[in-house]
Amino acid sequence: MDNKTVDALFAQISKALPQGWDELKGDVEHNLHTALRSALAKLDLVTRDEFEIQRDVLARTREKYEILAKQVAELERQLLK
Repeated sequence: MDNKTVDALFAQISKALPQGWDELKGDVEHNLHTALRSALAKLDLVTRDEFEIQRDVLARTREKYEILAKQVAELERQLLK
């Protein structure tokens, strides 16, 4: 997961902290940032680019499968004549 996404999540969590925590804010932010990075690193996530690449590969594979399935059906039809 990229830094921009982690920072955005961290910013949202930081805004939710009570106002009275200003004196502990530095420690809380550091610990929260570290914990958030650790938790996200353990997740089995892919980037948007990786997802889009795999989606495109799947679409091309599906197209090739459909062409081959039609060819097989035609060959079977010819064999059964």
